[in-house]
Amino acid sequence: MTQLKCADYGFECDFVTSAESGSVAVQFSEHSEHVHRIEYPIEVIDQIIYRKS
Repeated sequence: MTQLKCADYGFECDFVTSAESGSVAVQFSEHSEHVHRIEYPIEVIDQIIYRKS
């Protein structure tokens, strides 16, 4: 299972997303853009996920 937390990337935010599929990257990207006003391309988030594993 893949899990991403905003707090792990320096945000004072309790957002956590986890799933078995690629939807984690999409959910994290959408949250970052809408809440923090930071655009993370899906490819960048995929690299973060890959490095965590």
